[in-house]
Amino acid sequence: MSEELADFEEQMSREISAFLDADPPGTKPAQARRAPSRPQDPGQPAKAMKTGHVVKLAVRTKQLEMDTVFEHHSSSISRLEAQMEAEKAARQAGYPIIGFVIDIQRL
Repeated sequence: MSEELADFEEQMSREISAFLDADPPGTKPAQARRAPSRPQDPGQPAKAMKTGHVVKLAVRTKQLEMDTVFEHHSSSISRLEAQMEAEKAARQAGYPIIGFVIDIQRL
């Protein structure tokens, strides 16, 4: 039984490797097909993005100031990574105090 399982796993790993390594005729290699990763332009509307999150943060410039809503459009599929990107973008925009996350919506 364990031999059959080992043979099956070996066969599946070979087939998966062959599938991932094979390029359809007329296409470029896998490395060249990938789009380069680049940060999201702040002026690009959220509707143009197909995946990602819209993160809304409560931010302040001073300790005793009213909260302001800061909205960031992230192309990340991870909620945590999108939140971290939004916090970093808020600090770069001049909001040193991040109060809390108001909302995170999937696109």
